[in-house]
Amino acid sequence: VQLVESGGGLVQPGGSLRLSCAASGFTFRIYGMNWYRQTPGKARELVAAISRGGGSTNYADSVKGRFTISRDNAKNTVYLQMNSLKPDDTAVYYCNVYTRVNYWGQGTQVTVSS
Repeated sequence: VQLVESGGGLVQPGGSLRLSCAASGFTFRIYGMNWYRQTPGKARELVAAISRGGGSTNYADSVKGRFTISRDNAKNTVYLQMNSLKPDDTAVYYCNVYTRVNYWGQGTQVTVSS
């Protein structure tokens, strides 16, 4: 299993970023996918989750109305559209899938700062 995140970077407060996670090594279309984030000294936090077909999504309260998770099963890719970014959104963002084991990508840094 391989998960490769991309799309992170430095953005000003109020700005937008779209993260991508390219998946391989498993049957992508039959698994739900998740985005987590982590800041130094804190536990990894579930940000958003999407069902295998994309019809069901869930979000942390802190990002509801600002972030949107989506997936393209033809491209084996899951996305996280992040709008109205705040400094508190600064973190390393990880793509995750649980098959019989938890798998994680390497993470992509998102920094929200003026």
